[in-house]
Amino acid sequence: MLLASCKPSLPQQAEEAERMAQVMPNNDGATLPPNIAPLNFEIQEDGDAFVTRLSSRSGEELVVGGRTIDIPLADWQRLLSAAVGDTLWTDVYVRKGNRWRHFNRIANPVVADSIDPFITYRLIRPSYVMYEELSLVERCTENFDERILYNNMAMSKGDKGQCINCHVPQQQGQRGRSQFHVRQAFGGTVFVDGKEAHKVNLKTDSTLSAGVYPAWHPTLNLIAYSVNETGQSFHTLDPQKIEVIDYASDLILYDAERNEVTSIERTASDFESFPTWSPDGRTLYYISAHHELQGESIDADLDQNYQSLHYNIYARDFDATKRKFGTRRLVFDAEALGKSASTPRVSPDGRWLLFSLADYGQFHIWHRSADLCAIPLQHPENIEQLKQLNSSESDSYHSWSSNGRWILFSSRRMDGNYTRLYLSYFDTSGNAHRPLLLPQRSPVFYDQFFRSFNAAEWMTQSFGPDRNTLDACIRRDAQQAKYAGSALLVPEASETAPDTKITKQNYHNIYESN
Repeated sequence: MLLASCKPSLPQQAEEAERMAQVMPNNDGATLPPNIAPLNFEIQEDGDAFVTRLSSRSGEELVVGGRTIDIPLADWQRLLSAAVGDTLWTDVYVRKGNRWRHFNRIANPVVADSIDPFITYRLIRPSYVMYEELSLVERCTENFDERILYNNMAMSKGDKGQCINCHVPQQQGQRGRSQFHVRQAFGGTVFVDGKEAHKVNLKTDSTLSAGVYPAWHPTLNLIAYSVNETGQSFHTLDPQKIEVIDYASDLILYDAERNEVTSIERTASDFESFPTWSPDGRTLYYISAHHELQGESIDADLDQNYQSLHYNIYARDFDATKRKFGTRRLVFDAEALGKSASTPRVSPDGRWLLFSLADYGQFHIWHRSADLCAIPLQHPENIEQLKQLNSSESDSYHSWSSNGRWILFSSRRMDGNYTRLYLSYFDTSGNAHRPLLLPQRSPVFYDQFFRSFNAAEWMTQSFGPDRNTLDACIRRDAQQAKYAGSALLVPEASETAPDTKITKQNYHNIYESN
């Protein structure tokens, strides 16, 4: 009887507030998958008592009391299941003194298309110099379970620091393969296959650097990388504070079975980055910008002219039998629009190319002008701005779910400083729906958590190796990859001579002599 008397009930009479209640976070109108974690929230209205009802047209409902709405997982799953194909409604009631007010109903469409059950990301402070305090993390999207895959401080000691980055799975982890880089101490690229891991040094005498931004072939044990010499240029007046610049960059292909590196793009006057494969593995897309030297030093030149770098999207066809690439072709001319494209990603059905578009450059996470756009690959001249996804702050790094119906992307829309993760439904007609902030158990989590969510990727299954396996792998010496020449079917005149040993200085000497 005591328990029954404490159960909250809806007020019998309430006046209409005729506005939305102030809640945190506010996900009104966001489309939901049927397997998302509970959307807990806090009512931020002045009041003495609070009652909330969650319901669906089928008659399922849950009534909870209190300012903080903490929804039991079983009840939440029951509500979502009842609302699939329709709408989940949330009604908020607040009492001040003797008067109850009912606020405008929060409506969330619920679709049948599920999201992948896991995502991985880095947690890192948005700092310009202090990067060691970071971790590689896996989160279950169906609840609030989170585990640290690797803590960057685990082996850092004194001047032997590390930077763990770019965890990218093959085909959203469906084959159990993924990779990430270890920079500086114990350096190398860690390749994961199931529960096993090994480390490779991808830097050769004939390539600019070790692999940087990776793209797994969807079926073969091949990974395309950009190799980059990246630096930071700091501003005194620009409110964006910093520009991340590639002073040199190329593309390589790593054959994990043969432990061989070959060159895809190896030119001094073009800056290539962010490769990605088509889902059938027959095409490699990437961005590239051309720059003619205007001074005596490319570093100083780009520091002064970084706003003139406009990246277009290009592609090369791939012959899987010969493991060779065809000639380069232009896919999307961002420069013609006075813009710059970055991070192209092809939808799993092969219909859409999703990318970020900003005023210049390619490191768009720092650019307030960065928006997400898509083009239908059958008609690449028709650009879709995806206005539902974009804000006045940076909206950038993004990935497709395995079924192609959900986009995971990063945005600084909350405060302009910290990158948070959002999920958006992308329907079969190519429409992006209002995004959902990644749910957390505490409604005020994002107000109190001073880390950025960085380089997030969908995963269909949990990351395989345990911490001890990873630690042992990272401590071992890296296996040295071999250079095996050009990956092009027909060598190109602009390509740097295949026997040239590449260092930062002679790469720039080649550029400046050209």
